Amino acid sequence: MQHFLRRLTEITVIALAGVVLGSAQTSQPAQSGQPAQSGQPAQSGQAAPAAPAAPAAPAEKKKQYKDQQEYTLYDSATKETDANKKLATLNTWKDKYPDSDFKQERLVLYLNTYQALGQGAKMVDTAKEILALDPKDITALYWITFLAPSVGNNSADAVDTATKAANGLLAAEKPAATKDEDWKSAKANFDAIAYKTMGWAAVAATPKNYPDAEQNYKKSLQSDPKSGEVAYSLGQALLARSIAEKKPAVQSEALYYFARAAAYDGPGALNPDGRKKVDDYLTKVYNTLHGDSSGLAELRALAKDNAVPPADFKIKTAAEVASEQDEELKKTNPSLALWKQLKGQLLSPEGETYFGSSMKDAAVPKLKGWLVSAKPPVKSKELLVSMDGKDQAANVTLRLVGGADGTTATPLTGKPELGTEIQFEGTGKTFTKEPFMVTFDVEKAKITGLKEEKVAAPVHHTAKKKS
Repeated sequence: MQHFLRRLTEITVIALAGVVLGSAQTSQPAQSGQPAQSGQPAQSGQAAPAAPAAPAAPAEKKKQYKDQQEYTLYDSATKETDANKKLATLNTWKDKYPDSDFKQERLVLYLNTYQALGQGAKMVDTAKEILALDPKDITALYWITFLAPSVGNNSADAVDTATKAANGLLAAEKPAATKDEDWKSAKANFDAIAYKTMGWAAVAATPKNYPDAEQNYKKSLQSDPKSGEVAYSLGQALLARSIAEKKPAVQSEALYYFARAAAYDGPGALNPDGRKKVDDYLTKVYNTLHGDSSGLAELRALAKDNAVPPADFKIKTAAEVASEQDEELKKTNPSLALWKQLKGQLLSPEGETYFGSSMKDAAVPKLKGWLVSAKPPVKSKELLVSMDGKDQAANVTLRLVGGADGTTATPLTGKPELGTEIQFEGTGKTFTKEPFMVTFDVEKAKITGLKEEKVAAPVHHTAKKKS
C-alpha cells in the first residue's frame, strides 16, 4: 500500500493539489507570528449598518490557538519531515487540544501523514472525519473514492460510504481559486475515479449488480480511456454477467476488454507482469470460446489501438465456426460433409442407437475415402478405407458383395491399388465405437475410382511323354 500511494502521489495527486490549493491556502492556519490568546476577539472591518427590521448577521468567529503550546505543536507538525515523528506530534496535539479551532486543518495533516506511511485504511477513516466537518471537501471525497476498492473492506457500510463519496466527487464544483483549465483536467480525472469506484461498489454489493458495474466502468473509460485496470475490471464484470444471465454473446465484449488490458502499453496501462497474466487468461478463455487461437493476434492489435470495440464486434464461438465450415463443406465437398455428420452422430453418447435406427441395413448416399489396405491383398473380399485422409487410419470396411440377392461375397479379380481415392455407395451393416469402424456391404459396380492390377493366370506345364 505504501508503494501504491507513493506512486499515486507522482501521478494523480498533482491534479488534486492544483484544484484544492487555492481554497486550502485560505483555510490553513498562519505559520508565523504569535498566536492570538484564548478568548481574544477576532479583528474585523466596520460592518455595514443593519436595516431596522432585521438585525445584522453575527460575524464569523476567527480561529485561534488556545495558547503558545498549541501553536508550537502545530508548527512542529507542519515542519517535521519524518512521517512517524509527525504522527506522534499530531497525536500529542489531538490529545492535548481535542477541541482545537484547527481540527479540520489537523485532519488534513493526518491525512497527508497516513499517505506517507502507506496506511490507506487510516486515510479513509480520516477523510470521513473531514467530511463530517465539511461534506463537500474535495480532498476527502477524492481519497475515500480512490482508496475504497483497494483497502480490502467490502462491508455494506464501506460500500455505502464509497458510493456516497463517489457521487459527491461527481457533483463537486470548481473551487473559486482554481483555474478553469486545471479544473477541466482534474474533473475528468475525478469522474474516471468516481465511476470506477461505483463499478467496484456494484460488484462488492450484495447482491452483485453486474449491469450497473458494466455501465459505470464504461463511463470511467469515457473519462479516461487509457486505464488498463478499468478495462480489465470491465471485462470481469461482462464475463460474470454472461455467466449469471446465461448470455454467451456477452463474452465477446468481455474478451475485447481483456485484450485491451493485455495489449495496451501506454500511459495508464497495467504493469508488464499484470499484462502478461491478463494475456495468459485471455488466451485460455479465447480458445475455449472460439475453439482455437485463430484471430487472437488480430484482436490484440485492434484492442491495443482502440479503447472500445467497434459497434459490430463479435468473436465467433467454436460452434458457429464449425457450423460455417460445415455449410461451406456441403458446397465444396458434399461427400465429406455427409461423412462428418455421420461420424459425429456415431461418436455421440447415442451413437449405437443412431446406427441401429438410421444406418443399419439402410442405403447410404455416395461417400469418398482413400483405400488403405485390402483383405486378402489379391482377389480381395474386403477393402479398408480411411475417410479422414490419405495417411490416416482406416475407419470404414467395404465388404464386396453381389449375386442375385446382393449379399453373396464377390471378391475382386485382381490386386487393388492402395492409396487411391474411391467413391462408393453401400448399406450399413455393423459399427463399433472402440476402435471406430463402420462396415458397409458394397457391390463392385457401385465403387468408382478403384484401380486393379490384373493378376496373370498361373502357367500349367504339360509333362513330356517318355519315348
